[in-house]
Amino acid sequence: MVSHKIDCEDFYQCAGVRQLLHVLDLIPDSLVWIKDSESRIIFANQYFLEQVGIDSLDLVIGLNDFDFAPRDIAEQFIADDKRVLQGAEVNERLELNVLKSGDLCWFLTSKRPIYDSNNRILGTYGISRHLEKISYSLKALDQLRVPIDYIRKYYMTQIQIQDLAAISHLSVSALERRFNKFLKKSPKRFINEIRLQNARRLLVETLVPISIVANESGFDDPAYFSRQFCKHFGESPSAYRERATSP
Repeated sequence: MVSHKIDCEDFYQCAGVRQLLHVLDLIPDSLVWIKDSESRIIFANQYFLEQVGIDSLDLVIGLNDFDFAPRDIAEQFIADDKRVLQGAEVNERLELNVLKSGDLCWFLTSKRPIYDSNNRILGTYGISRHLEKISYSLKALDQLRVPIDYIRKYYMTQIQIQDLAAISHLSVSALERRFNKFLKKSPKRFINEIRLQNARRLLVETLVPISIVANESGFDDPAYFSRQFCKHFGESPSAYRERATSP
């Protein structure tokens, strides 16, 4: 049997990069996408298309998250893109997404920049795995279902880590180890992120003062809320609301 050295550029041109990308259709229960520097889709796998309710890849190319996601969720995705375009990475972050049924489900999401041969960033790519359909993540969900469900229900209250450990039948240290193992973050940070996600939604969907948004999201101190929001989303709550609600 005679083997031949393959020239990568020739191979890609012959096979067609787009054709090669369709191997991503074989990844089960995972959204996979590639975006350009303006956060426009240039490729998405079949599972992505199914979840946004679009039949053809050609119909999704050129669209962005505002075309098929609730505004507050789309804002988060676009904000992620901006950070990744600066060279940041998103690693296995637990986040909510909307299925075509309208149901909110948990996904584990990772995002990376795309570099050219001169190390310039051209765009981004990412994968978001449906948490409840992955065997390892099922274990994580089972291990953390009680505290996660509690946090989602009572995030607007002052949750004590000791109480969270108690309802989980764990010590505080065991609870923290479990969060760090499966979610790569502490319970406190997870609570904070859930509160900020809710605050972002209230800023878009309501006109209530920012101090009330803070309070209804579980932050007693509006100034602390503003600092945390800016740190997490890269802009102040007022700037975010103005941009997100402008025509």
